[in-house]
Amino acid sequence: MARELVSVDDHLQRILDTVYPLQPYDQPLLEALDLPICEEVVSPIDLPGFDNSAMDGYAVRSEEVAEATESYPVWLPVVGESAAGQSEAFALSAGSALRIMTGAPVPAGADAIVPLEWTNRGIAEVAIHRAAPPGLHVRRVGEDIRAGQRLFEEGTVLGPREIGLLAAVGRAQVRARPRPRVVVISTGSELREPGTALGFDSVYDSNSHALAAAARRAGAVSYRVGIVSDDPHEFRAALSDQLVRADVVVTSGGVSKGDYDVVKEVLSKSGGVDFYDVAMKPGKPQGFGTVGEDDTPIFTLPGNPVSAYVSFEVFVLPAIRRLMGRMPYRRPMVRAISGKLIRSVPGKQQYIRAQFAVDPRGAHVSPVGGDGSHLIGDLAAANALIVAPDHVVEVPAGSHADVIVLDRDF
Repeated sequence: MARELVSVDDHLQRILDTVYPLQPYDQPLLEALDLPICEEVVSPIDLPGFDNSAMDGYAVRSEEVAEATESYPVWLPVVGESAAGQSEAFALSAGSALRIMTGAPVPAGADAIVPLEWTNRGIAEVAIHRAAPPGLHVRRVGEDIRAGQRLFEEGTVLGPREIGLLAAVGRAQVRARPRPRVVVISTGSELREPGTALGFDSVYDSNSHALAAAARRAGAVSYRVGIVSDDPHEFRAALSDQLVRADVVVTSGGVSKGDYDVVKEVLSKSGGVDFYDVAMKPGKPQGFGTVGEDDTPIFTLPGNPVSAYVSFEVFVLPAIRRLMGRMPYRRPMVRAISGKLIRSVPGKQQYIRAQFAVDPRGAHVSPVGGDGSHLIGDLAAANALIVAPDHVVEVPAGSHADVIVLDRDF
């Protein structure tokens, strides 16, 4: 007797109800790239921390060069030089100029910087050919950031620009959740490692590579385990060995109804993993639960490569983002005009490989290749998935379709 199908949304909700964000801790700035911070960040200092020069030139009192022209330059003695990073503090006396480099402190008494291009570049004495109004090329203390100013709210996802600002105000670490550690295991006695010889009945293991890469792109730390055969003892031992470094385990293969479905055979006896037929195509056979003393979440995905990848996108990716505390959990869907007639299976939510593009006419999408779950070439040619809900059996050409755009940040 066939089992009742579980909806995609119900299966995903069970996953999200089981998986919780990881505990945050202080991390070095670069380790926190693309992670949401778990604190409000307030600047401890002013930026700039002192008045400094925005140009190479001469620090002057603006009133003393107010009449300078090309025909009648103002001549001033040069009393010294100030470069960025030097510890000596200067004070500019009346009737003089100080040679100054970009980023160097503006000496007390000076209120303008005359660029080198407006002078004869003199060393002992300089001729200034243009007037410099007050404040010219002076970066004032605190004009960018003030001490005590809030820089980022809790939950801000750190990109390169945010990390640059944190470093600029002296923060070496920031509080964030760690990247989830995702262990990927492919099962199947027919599998071989790429680069080795194939037998007449063997295939290269693509799933573990694709899933480990997808986990890494999602922001996780991924560990790809070597191929595990259909021997239950070997799978049980491999899983036990890997739990010590896993926040999540992802397997592919061995979850259908055959005699050699090792994943289902072993995990059905553990009591912590349930197996379902989900109302989706591809990816109908799914399993999810927890294993080990730490109740590590485990996803058991189908063995066909397209089914495994689509299952990762629909179920595993949201769990990884929840572990990191990133929102939204699911990729947002966009609307696009279908270039072809799309037929779907009634009663199942179908994910159709497609090419998505935006041009002056708007967003467009067209299916790629066939619908076989073994057609990995078509999967590689796609950059999107058309989502046909379980009640939709046909999407006419020229009408709007729901689309998940792959490889797009969100």
